Amino acid sequence: MRGARTLTGLAAALLALVLVMLTSCAQIPRSGPVGKSTDESAGKPNNAPVFFPVAPRAGAGPESVIEDFYLAGSGYEDDYAVARQYLTQAASVKWKPDQRVLVFRSARVVGTAVENVFNYELDLAYSVDADGIATQLPEGSKERIPATLTKVDGEWRIAQIPDGTAIPEETFKVIYGSYPIYFYDPTFTYAVPDVRWFIKKKTVKAMTSALLGGPAPYLKGAVVSAFPSGMKLARESVPVVSGAAQVDLSAKDLVEASNEDRLRMQTQLALTFRSQPDVINVELRANQDLVRVEDNGSVLPPVRDKDVPARQIAVSNNDLVRLENNKVGPLPDIQSVSALSPRLPAESPVSQTAAFLNPGRTTLYSIVPGQPARTLTTRASLSRPSFDRYDWLWAAGPGGNGATEVLAYRPAGIAEGANVPGVTLTPAWLAGRKVKEFRISREGTRALVISELNGKTSVQITGIIRTGDGTPRDLTAPITLQTAHDPDQGVWVNDTTVAVMKGSASENVTPELVSLTSSAPQPLAPWPGLTALSAGNGPAEIFGQSAEGIFQRLGNGWSPQIKGVIDPSFVG
Repeated sequence: MRGARTLTGLAAALLALVLVMLTSCAQIPRSGPVGKSTDESAGKPNNAPVFFPVAPRAGAGPESVIEDFYLAGSGYEDDYAVARQYLTQAASVKWKPDQRVLVFRSARVVGTAVENVFNYELDLAYSVDADGIATQLPEGSKERIPATLTKVDGEWRIAQIPDGTAIPEETFKVIYGSYPIYFYDPTFTYAVPDVRWFIKKKTVKAMTSALLGGPAPYLKGAVVSAFPSGMKLARESVPVVSGAAQVDLSAKDLVEASNEDRLRMQTQLALTFRSQPDVINVELRANQDLVRVEDNGSVLPPVRDKDVPARQIAVSNNDLVRLENNKVGPLPDIQSVSALSPRLPAESPVSQTAAFLNPGRTTLYSIVPGQPARTLTTRASLSRPSFDRYDWLWAAGPGGNGATEVLAYRPAGIAEGANVPGVTLTPAWLAGRKVKEFRISREGTRALVISELNGKTSVQITGIIRTGDGTPRDLTAPITLQTAHDPDQGVWVNDTTVAVMKGSASENVTPELVSLTSSAPQPLAPWPGLTALSAGNGPAEIFGQSAEGIFQRLGNGWSPQIKGVIDPSFVG
C-alpha cells in the first residue's frame, strides 16, 4: 500500500505556470459570422488571464502525474489540451472538464489498497457545477477523487478519472469571476440576480447557456424566465460583432414566440450581459437570421436593485416614529401604540401598514391608518417583522408543538375586527432550527434567514414561491452563505449583499458584508456595543445602534447620527 504523499512541488509547479494577459489575442470580428464561431470571439478576453500548464514530464511517478494533471486543469485553452496529455487516449476522449470545478484549500495524493489506484484528497472551499452554480463549503469539507493509472509507452498515464477539474482556491480567484445572470419576478416587474461563476474568458456564451438552463435550485419556482423550457443555443458560441451579442436560438421556439416574449428575452439577455463591456446590444437570431424585436412600449424594462426611500420607521419615547434626515416625526395617520411598548417595528413598502413586536418578542402586532393595533399572533419567541412588496407581513417563531413556523399575514385593507388572511409555512429544512432573523428582499422573491441549530448558526437565502395573486405558498431549499462569526441579525443592503452581525451591548461588534458575488465576507469596522443594524441603498447606508445612539457607517468607521431613537428600519 502506498503511503500518503503530500502535494510537494505544488508551489514550484505553480511557479512554472506562466500567467499572461491576452492583450495580443483580442479578436472581435468586424464582419458577420460565417460558419462555426468560437467563444474566444465573445466577451472581453483582453483582461482574461490564462495559465499555460506544464506538459507531462518523462519518468514522472503516478503521484506526480495526478498532481500535474490537476494543475494542468487551470489551463483551459484549446479545450484543456495540456491536461488531456496526462490521460490515456480513451480517457482523454471521455473526460469532460466543464462538468464541475472543485476548489480546494489544500490537496494531496493518497494511495489505496488497490494497485495503481490513488485518491486525490481535497480540503474543499467550494464547488462549482456545470451551470456555474457555486456551493460554499465550511473548512474541513473533504472529498476524494479516485484516479486509476496505467503505463502507456513506459510513462504513467491516467486511465480513469471523474469528469471535472480541481484547482487551488487562489488560482480559481484569478481564472474565474462571479457574474449575475437575471431572471424576472413572477410579475415581470423586477429583475432578480442569480450569481454564477464562469471562466473570465468564456462569459458571454456561458451566461447565455446558464440563462437558458433556468434559475439556480434555490430560485426555482420563485422567479420566472422569458425563455421557454427547452430552448437552446443553436450553435456553440455567442459571438460579439461590433458590440452586438448575436444569440442564435432554437428557431422554432423563437419564431413562434410573441413579440412581447421576444422583447422580454432580449431584455433578460441585455441585463445579464451588462457586466460585459464589449456588449452594447443583443440580437436574437434563428438559424443565424436576425429576428427583429419591435419595442412598441408594451413591455417595461424590469427594475434592477430596487431602491428604498430614505426614511426609516423607529421607536422613540416608547412610540412608533418616522426617522428621516436625522429628524424624528410622527408616523403619518398611525395611532399611538405607546401602551403596547412597541419594539422592532417594520413598515410596508406599498401601504401605510406597520408592524411591531412587544418588548418580550412574543407578540406580533400590525396597525393600519384609522384602526387600533391588532394582535396577529403570540409565540414563545418571534423574529423581527418584515414586509414584502405584496404587502405580506412576515415573521418566524415556534408553533404550538414547538416546531419552527414561518408566518405571513396581510393586514392591509382588512376591516377592524375582521380576520386577517394568514399563511403558515413549515419548510423541512427549517425543522428544529430557531429562526433569529427573517428578512424579505426588496423585489419580494427571496428571504434572508438566520437560524440556529445545536449552537451552530446558518446564514441562508431562500426563494419564496407564491400563488398567482402573490400569496406565499412555500420556501425553496436555501443556499448557505459563509460568515466569519455566528450572526444573530442581518439586513439586505442591495440585491446581492446582506449585512450581518452578532449584536452585543458590552463588546466590540464587527458587522460583515456578505455578498452572493464573493466567496468571503467583508468585515466592517468594529464598533462598541452595536445591538441592531439597518440598511438603505448600498454599503454606504448602513446604520448601527448602540446605547450611545444611532451611527452610520462612514469609511472605515461609524459616524454618530442621532440619540433617543431605537430599532430603526427602512421599509420592508
